Amino acid sequence: MTRPAILIVQPHLHPLRALLGSTYDTYGLWEGPPAEAAAQIGALVVDGAYPLDRGLIEQLPNLGLIACFTAGHDGIDVDWCRARGLAVTHAPAVNHEDVADHALALILAARREIVRGDRELRAGGWTPDSRIMTGSLKGQRVGIVGMGAIGQAVAARCEALRMTVRWWGPRPKPDLIQVRADSLVDLARDSDILVIAARADDGNRGLISADIIQALGPQGLLVNVARGQIIDEGAMIAALREGRLGQAALDVFETEPTDPARWADVPNTVLTPHTAGATREAVQGMVLLLMQNLGAHFAGEPLVTPLTD
Repeated sequence: MTRPAILIVQPHLHPLRALLGSTYDTYGLWEGPPAEAAAQIGALVVDGAYPLDRGLIEQLPNLGLIACFTAGHDGIDVDWCRARGLAVTHAPAVNHEDVADHALALILAARREIVRGDRELRAGGWTPDSRIMTGSLKGQRVGIVGMGAIGQAVAARCEALRMTVRWWGPRPKPDLIQVRADSLVDLARDSDILVIAARADDGNRGLISADIIQALGPQGLLVNVARGQIIDEGAMIAALREGRLGQAALDVFETEPTDPARWADVPNTVLTPHTAGATREAVQGMVLLLMQNLGAHFAGEPLVTPLTD
């Protein structure tokens, strides 16, 4: 019996081949277009942060599923796929708590200057008459942009550390106890810390503009655990260099991997290489959902976590 065939698109997903190879004939796009196997490919496995290659899809006549390994799916035009009879799945509610943990770690690292302390101690800068003095987190006003699963998890952590939380998003959420700001600029103006936790799409590219950064101001901390393109990165870097923005703590960037030279002389930053959701437990959950969705698709059964919007 011929086994189902799948195509893994991004090179960094190559470890999945070892996991899926016992059940499926697997191909990696980085090895070249699967010309001879094109007619057998029934599913694509993708990282949803990357744009979906429509030209590739049109070369696969028996493709039926776009299986997104990640929770985020901003690179996938779900309506376009649906119009072509392609189902789309993803991995929701797997790593949002881990991403929120990381957001809190970035806040702590920036506000309590943990990275600077580590660097100075290792360089011999800790002397009896020197001490880094920072502000307390108590009473800090946190504004959260995007109050989905990640945003709500961030809010719970910040409130536990005696910070106050408000939020903004395009649609009201009456069930939330946190107050929704009238506008994004109002939220930034009234926040000490602005956390970006919104899902990225074509409509919010550059949402955190120069005006929003200006409203957050020279004492403000900008934290991003969503997608890099939501922030006008050039405007943010200019504001940091000129002292118009106090700090930035970033796990995501406009282009990834980001060029380290871009940040060499940018002050008051804490940077991590898109690791907020990358815990062993979260990845195991993503793998499980991927295998369940692939299995359901090829068995003609209902998908476990279909994307419906």
